[in-house]
Amino acid sequence: MFVFSLKANKKRLLIILVILAAVLAVVFLAVSRDKPVVNSSGISYRASNEQERIAFLSQFGWDVNEDPVSVEEVVIPAQFDEVYSKYNQIQLTQGLDLSKYAGQTAKKWTYEVRNYPGYAADSNCIRANIIVYQGAVIGGDISSVEQGGFMQSFDYPQNQTQSISKNNQSAE
Repeated sequence: MFVFSLKANKKRLLIILVILAAVLAVVFLAVSRDKPVVNSSGISYRASNEQERIAFLSQFGWDVNEDPVSVEEVVIPAQFDEVYSKYNQIQLTQGLDLSKYAGQTAKKWTYEVRNYPGYAADSNCIRANIIVYQGAVIGGDISSVEQGGFMQSFDYPQNQTQSISKNNQSAE
């Protein structure tokens, strides 16, 4: 049996406690980030590369051009105004919540949708926007860039009537 003893002085003990607290803080922050990867319905929110972003949209039935129309950095506001609160309502209906990321910087990827019901594949009117934070989708929408357009969740319309109904709901 070995016995090991250290002479404990206050300075050495304080340094060890500070280092231990720093390590615990880093571990806590890394674990506490709410980053959805796969939810209970089997939807994968992975979006760290082009294939994962296209695959994410495909899960909902969307056919998009593989080259994004735009890629932008966006800052999720620390305080939501009325517009952002309404936008977050769309996110909540699809199991996402941008308020968890208030004050964070994310990337928004915009793709041209080729298969929205009632629109030609080359109409260039419908966009899929996905907001990505640390390699995972945290929000987004399907929207029309036409004057008087619409914005809806990622759900693919089952028929033209449902699509029109969603358009009217998003305008409210």
